[in-house]
This record gives sequence, C-alpha cells and structure tokens, in this order.
Amino acid sequence: QVQLVESGGGLVQAGDSLRLSCTASGRTFSSYGMGWFRQAPGKEREFVAAISFSGGRTVYADSVKGRCTISRDNAKNTVYLQMNSLKPEDTAVYYCAAGRTAIATIARDFGSWGQGTQVTVSS
Repeated sequence: QVQLVESGGGLVQAGDSLRLSCTASGRTFSSYGMGWFRQAPGKEREFVAAISFSGGRTVYADSVKGRCTISRDNAKNTVYLQMNSLKPEDTAVYYCAAGRTAIATIARDFGSWGQGTQVTVSS
C-alpha cells in the first residue's frame, strides 16, 4: 500500500478553477492506477476520474467530463485533478485513491485512500 496526501482544496466561486494534488509515499507509484472520488454531505462516494499507470489512459465521470483533467507525474509521485468551470454541485470532499488495477472506476478496486480535501463552490 501507499500513503496518500491530498492538497489544493478550498472555497471558490462558481466558474472558478482549482487544481487538486495527491502525493504518494514510496518508490512504486508508477505501478498504481490512480483515481479521484468525491463525497458530498448525505451522499454516497462517487467516482470522478482515473488514470492508468503511465498516464496514457484516462476516464471521467459524465458529471465532470469536459471540465476536469486528471494527470500524473510519476517522477514526483503525484497525481493531479484540474477542475474548471466549477459548479455548486461539485462541492464535496475529494479523495485520492491508488489501486493495482491499471484503470478502475469502482471504489473497491482501490486499496489505498487519502484523508480527503474539501472543495466548496459557492453560487
């Protein structure tokens, strides 16, 4: 397993942008598929985006497609989530996750999770 630490959350206005970062410990970061999930108050945790080991493949939830970009820098052990044109419904705690599957969209396929970072979008 890897240890994951997210950063970059905050309070923004609708239409603004944020970039979330997630840094992993260890020397095997490139052997993990990475993902971002989010959980709003009173709702289930939902998939946002995922990226494969080398970054060659990405997948997005329909709700963020076209507004978010996931990327990774294996030399820095870091995965990013660039979020543009933010909406109030994007308000949630955002979690970074790592798994042994090349690319996955289901939470149970990820074995390591960060502590989460709060994103709040005001209207």
